[in-house]
This record gives sequence, C-alpha cells and structure tokens, in this order.
Amino acid sequence: MISRVFRRYWLLYPAWIVLCAILFLASRHREDPSRRAGRMLSDDAAIRAVAILQQRDPAAFRGFEAVHVAWATRGEGGGNADRWVVLCDRVPHTALRDAVVVELDGKDGSLLLIRKPAAETEIRDKRSEIGQLGPPSL
Repeated sequence: MISRVFRRYWLLYPAWIVLCAILFLASRHREDPSRRAGRMLSDDAAIRAVAILQQRDPAAFRGFEAVHVAWATRGEGGGNADRWVVLCDRVPHTALRDAVVVELDGKDGSLLLIRKPAAETEIRDKRSEIGQLGPPSL
C-alpha cells in the first residue's frame, strides 16, 4: 500500500520543493512584515549607541559593547518619545559597575540621554536592607 501511494504522488515532492524555492527567491529583498515601518532595527540601535559613546569620550568608553537593547514606548519609564534603550558595558563585563544606558530616538537614532543604569543603586539598597535584617524567622 505504501509503495502504491508513493508511485502515485512521486511528483508532488519535487513540485513542493520547487514551489518553496520560488517563494523563497521571490521574498528576498522585501521589507520584513513583522517590523514596524519607520523604526530603526535593534541591531542598528546597538551599533549607533556604542558609536555615540566612543565619539563622546574614546578613552573612557574604549572596549564597550551593547549588552542589551530594549524598546520603550512613549511614556514608559518617564520618556516622552518612542525609543531604544541600550545597555552598554565594558568587555569583560563589569556587572553594571561601569555600565551606561544610552537612549536613542526610535525613528532616526538621535541621542536622547546617556545615564547610569537605575537598577544598580536599587540592587545595592536591597542588598544592604537584606544584610541588616538578616534571614527571615519562621
């Protein structure tokens, strides 16, 4: 029975492969439908953020790389523009000791803000509170 089905539809397999190849070639150089129009790519934002840091102070930001890139909408985190938030740190990574956050406009990549990560001070405060309080009692 299996051999009979295989003989009957043997042309279907190469036809399917040819159809997939044609669709693949036809979709090359097309805009990605999952990416919103007018927004720069996250990879481009990371490259731009590191370039801005090294342009501002080449000695201080030598060896920095983009560690994480996140999209923040208008009003999120206090910003008034859709923007890329890029966390940059020195290589080898310094566990946020030398890290810098660069905020770029989401459309044109212009610099909005350079700041230290906010979580760094919050983490230190929580660690000191835990150390002072000791382990929880049952």
